[in-house]
Amino acid sequence: MAATIGSDVLVTWLRLADAAIAERADELTELDAAIGDADHGTNMKRGLAAAAEAVQAGSFASADALLKKVGTTLVSTVGGASGPLYGTFFLRAGGAVAGLEVLDAQALAGALEAGVGGLAARGRATTGEKTMLDAWSPALKALRTHPGDLAAGVSAAVHAAAEGREATKPMVATKGRASYLGERSVGHIDPGAASTVLLLTALDDVVAGRVS
Repeated sequence: MAATIGSDVLVTWLRLADAAIAERADELTELDAAIGDADHGTNMKRGLAAAAEAVQAGSFASADALLKKVGTTLVSTVGGASGPLYGTFFLRAGGAVAGLEVLDAQALAGALEAGVGGLAARGRATTGEKTMLDAWSPALKALRTHPGDLAAGVSAAVHAAAEGREATKPMVATKGRASYLGERSVGHIDPGAASTVLLLTALDDVVAGRVS
């Protein structure tokens, strides 16, 4: 198990996240078709592929440089709402760990806190509104309960994000395209919350040493 996350681990994470999103892209698009523009899977697949390629081709002296590269790549390649939101997430996350070569549990929590704050600000959203924040916010809270154990923290974050994803199903959407449906949005899982779980699961696999 990894006690810290360096650029090499982050590159592996992006490669795994790219593969996971590509594998589940149709599922994400189906979720989005029910309450959105039916493009979340397609957009995320394109964006993660570009981000994974960019970080594998580059050389990064620090974790923040790599995270910021992911952010700028997502902004420039992902359409719809996902690009600006996920781009902001990674840019803010990188800014929070400026100059750090490796991230321990507390540094990762600081990065995610900044990223989640960026999502809330960019989307003008809060929890309970059927967005990806309903997965990211509980994930951050769970990660913070393990300040000295990176693997345990990331594992807890995955479980919390998955619970948050499922919790979006009975919610009424009040943000984005889904908000146009009102009560008809009830019964559908938010696609952004679903992609959040895929990203965190890929990170968990790397940190736990299940994939290298």
